[in-house]
Amino acid sequence: MATSQLFNLSSYKYSDSLTVVGISFCTAIVCEAISWLLIYRTNSYKSLRSSIDKAAKKLETMKTETPNSSSSSSSSSVAKVKISNKKSKTKKIDRVETSLKESSRDLSLFKFKSGAVVALVLFVVFGLLNSLFEGKVVAKLPFKPFGIVMKMSHRGLHGDDVTDCSMPFLYFLCSISIRTNLQKFLGFAPPRGASSGLFPMPDPKTN
Repeated sequence: MATSQLFNLSSYKYSDSLTVVGISFCTAIVCEAISWLLIYRTNSYKSLRSSIDKAAKKLETMKTETPNSSSSSSSSSVAKVKISNKKSKTKKIDRVETSLKESSRDLSLFKFKSGAVVALVLFVVFGLLNSLFEGKVVAKLPFKPFGIVMKMSHRGLHGDDVTDCSMPFLYFLCSISIRTNLQKFLGFAPPRGASSGLFPMPDPKTN
């Protein structure tokens, strides 16, 4: 009897936290299902992903391999061959890197197809959670946050206990961690070598 009462009290204590985490998990599944319907199952996406994987492997191989030179040649001719090979290899690497960046940009543009639908789902879910847990403490942080973290975690809450956690902060953490790991588990993570976003960092070699 005492055990059941303790269990019920514990369940009630963490019910808000579990609700936010559960809704975040369900939302991540819905978002990935939408992305699969609109993107991941299409031949265009599979082709782009395959080309990025091949280009990334080829680029890695080209950067790690070292050219062989004949030891019977004179030192001057060997030096000229090395310079020529280095220039040729640099041009090939630049071509592969350019192709990889273009494919990555095309992939990012292609994924915009589901971006609007996913954003709408996230907006609706956030509005629902905000109406349910506005001004309520949904969790306790195991540390005392500071600066911008405290402003985010304590947003909309009353009281001076900085370890109180609001719904937006918990939902933000859950959305990032759950969806990222879910993409890896389902094999939907961005391919290796793909640049992040539509505007990748400029190549320092071009400066």
